[in-house]
Amino acid sequence: MAPGLRASPRAVVLLLSLLGLAAAGKLLVVPVDGSHWLSMREVLEMLQQKGHEVVVVAPEVTMHIKPSKNFVMKTYPVPFTQEELDEVPQGLIKEVFEGGSFLERVVRLYQQAKKTSVLFLATCSHLLHNKELIRYLEESKFDAVFTDPFLPCGPILAEYLSLPSVYFMRGLPCTLDYKATQCPSPVSYVPRTFSSSSDHMTFPERVKNFLIGLSEPLLCHLFYLNYESLASEFLQREVTVQELFSRASVWLMRYDFVFEYPRPIMPNMVYIGGINCLQKKPLSKEFEAMVNASGEHGVVVFSLGSMVSEIPMKKAMEIAEALGTVPQTVLWRYTGKAPPNLPKNVKLVKWLPQNDLLAHPKTRAFITHGGSHGVYEGICNAVPMVLMPLFGDQMDNAKRVESRGAGLTLNILEMTSNDISTALKAVINDKKYKENIQRLSDLHLDRPIHPLDLAVHWVEFVMRHKGAPHLRPAAHDLNWVQYHSLDVIAFLAAVVLLAFFISFKCCLCCCRRCFCKKGRTRKAAKAKSH
Repeated sequence: MAPGLRASPRAVVLLLSLLGLAAAGKLLVVPVDGSHWLSMREVLEMLQQKGHEVVVVAPEVTMHIKPSKNFVMKTYPVPFTQEELDEVPQGLIKEVFEGGSFLERVVRLYQQAKKTSVLFLATCSHLLHNKELIRYLEESKFDAVFTDPFLPCGPILAEYLSLPSVYFMRGLPCTLDYKATQCPSPVSYVPRTFSSSSDHMTFPERVKNFLIGLSEPLLCHLFYLNYESLASEFLQREVTVQELFSRASVWLMRYDFVFEYPRPIMPNMVYIGGINCLQKKPLSKEFEAMVNASGEHGVVVFSLGSMVSEIPMKKAMEIAEALGTVPQTVLWRYTGKAPPNLPKNVKLVKWLPQNDLLAHPKTRAFITHGGSHGVYEGICNAVPMVLMPLFGDQMDNAKRVESRGAGLTLNILEMTSNDISTALKAVINDKKYKENIQRLSDLHLDRPIHPLDLAVHWVEFVMRHKGAPHLRPAAHDLNWVQYHSLDVIAFLAAVVLLAFFISFKCCLCCCRRCFCKKGRTRKAAKAKSH
């Protein structure tokens, strides 16, 4: 700086803030409701703090997506009420605990899933057919779309608006995420969703995994059939969901190889597992008092997720009986009717600060349904787990934790009070569970950048560079025959066969000439002798 030209501190701060605003962009967010929204919200808050304008498009009726000072919220009407929406998770949980044969339970769950899919499809349809909102989105000049592709509304909008997209997700049905990225996914050691297998499979498990892999294209087609029709109608051209998903610039996947099994990934797949593991906050006076009152035995944190408001009384009584057999204080997040046999060491609460409690040194175990948010919080805070998976990917999550020796899994329909008590005492008293989860935690936390910062970086990267085409593999431009090199194999096979054919013909020709020559010589010799 030239002599005499010194800027005041206020001027420097103003200049830096103006530079930040100049670099800020405008982001369109199309989320999926429920637990999917909870960790996405953390990313949006940080983006807003960095000066970006965030616009969230959501239905008027939601479970968790609410207005916030951190983003602009644009809502659109949907053809269902809050009561009808709330019945979705309640109905699903009810079906999980309902008795009956395996076939009966499958039929009931299918019917419940069908009701849910109709509601989700109506949400997407009303978004795309809201002309006023679509006009606003066209005129807003966004830099990118940030979306959860579990429901394809976001990818459809990104294609319509010709905007680069960043996907934020846990996983897609029938491994469509890996198909859409052209990522290799060998069935020999990559367990399929709902297989409940590890990456070290026995022969029968590999047979099962292979058959699930064969059925995935059909399952994907059935799951997304209505969305393909909706997308084709809206975009006015034939399109498949896999084609839409393949346009994503970056996939932010809530995985981490400490928890997931090692497997191939593509350059535009960024693993951000543990993004919801935030820094511990001080407990409120109420919870601090309950934890301190536990004495040397400590506490057990028990939550089956935000979707479970109550469970059948018979099952609740079995759980309560088991919890009374441990000396620890059990903090049970439960909003249903209290079981009559509730022991003195169990405290029912309607809400609990799960991550902050798990981070407390007095926490001895974590009873969870195996949702990805809870599992990563358990890993981050090194708390051994007892897992009671209910549905979806929770069975696979439980298998991963158990295969690492960091917890035990119970069948929530078949478990007895004795099973719960035995499992809980094992993870608390057997040192191997604490040692294994501590090892996982140390590995998970030993990283150069927090997953939340990594997610924010890649969203900003796509906004700055208008996409990430340099990370897109050429496999997207190949058809199925070219991708598997079947045309090359056919060509080389034809060359080899042609070479063999020519060689055979040459040998045959030589042999004929040779034998014919000998035959003529012998005949000539016989003629002279006569």
